[in-house]
Amino acid sequence: MSNGINVYSEIAALKTVLLHRPGRELLNLTPDTLSQLLFDDIPFLKVAEREHDEFAEILRDNGVEVLYLEDLMADVLQDEKVKEDFIKQFLAEGCPDARYHPSLYSYLSELEEKQLVLKSMEGIKFNEVKSDIKASLADLTSDTNNMLVAPMPNLYFTRDPFASIGKGVSLNRMYYETRRRETIYGEYIFKYHPRFKDVIKYYDRNDPYHIEGGDIINLSKEVLAIGISQRTEANAIEFLAKHIFRDEESPLKQILVFSIPKNRSFMHLDTVFTQIDHDKFTIHPGINEALRIFSLNRESEGFGICRVDENPEKILAKALHLSNVELISCGGSDSIASQREQWNDGSNTLCIAPGKILVYERNEITNELLEAHGIEVLRMPGSELSRGRGGPRCMSMPLWRQ
Repeated sequence: MSNGINVYSEIAALKTVLLHRPGRELLNLTPDTLSQLLFDDIPFLKVAEREHDEFAEILRDNGVEVLYLEDLMADVLQDEKVKEDFIKQFLAEGCPDARYHPSLYSYLSELEEKQLVLKSMEGIKFNEVKSDIKASLADLTSDTNNMLVAPMPNLYFTRDPFASIGKGVSLNRMYYETRRRETIYGEYIFKYHPRFKDVIKYYDRNDPYHIEGGDIINLSKEVLAIGISQRTEANAIEFLAKHIFRDEESPLKQILVFSIPKNRSFMHLDTVFTQIDHDKFTIHPGINEALRIFSLNRESEGFGICRVDENPEKILAKALHLSNVELISCGGSDSIASQREQWNDGSNTLCIAPGKILVYERNEITNELLEAHGIEVLRMPGSELSRGRGGPRCMSMPLWRQ
């Protein structure tokens, strides 16, 4: 068991990872709220749980320590004062109608720590809370099964709320309002949990610009890749770079910035591009024409910025001190398969050791192509998990790599 964070690579042997097992928050998705809560369909929870358990078991079978977000947070809430502060902050951020705060506080404070964490993730209906509030017209005409506090169904994508960078963390400001509360758990874990309270913070959830973990890729000790995407702003990358380069103990010298199309099918950099071996990457060919690459280079006073006009293979090879790298196209040369399998996260792989990756079994063409290139492919089910638009990398946050 190692304290803190140690992630300088996408491919070094994975030792500790953070997951969140999908829970009852998925039961509070409805057809009317799908768009607001960033889902395209409603997963079948029982199957999603089974798929996620198999995901965790594959990791454990390969020597990975699996930590759960809900368990770390429950550890933190053992302190009564911290628990009180969390409930108050959770209500301030999650329930816009302050009239209900006293009743909600009373309800939540009676729950044991793990129950409290899971309930905060699940959401709270009007009819779950006893209240002496004098009913307004809106109260009298609303469905008591409606949500008083909205659920957080995207939490099983633990990659996004924060990102491990070297020995530090970026605690992110999420792009969509519905996901911003997810980072409250990271705030408390990195402030109070004995294993993680001393981790240096390069970005904070209250900083002014949007950035998400799916856009942050650790290429080496010296090079970080970050995507400008639908959910990460250029200003956020500069803001993050300023804080990393100020850290004299950080060996980071360069941030490669990949500007990709800003639409839902691409979403984050890791939905179109992941590293799978020392010299191999998956890529979705659909980004090639629109892709622009920039470099932020550490200098004695801050950093310099320039556009890099070479092709991605040359840029990555130079950054990794290799003679060449290979980009393996999601779906191969079949454009229909490429679009379909990228939508189902064929490019979103989790590398657990050099040349050894976890993937969804459903992306058959891409998986066979990866094996043909010498990659060991560990397949996991994803018929329900994939409905949230994220793959194995999206569902995992490495905390320690060898």
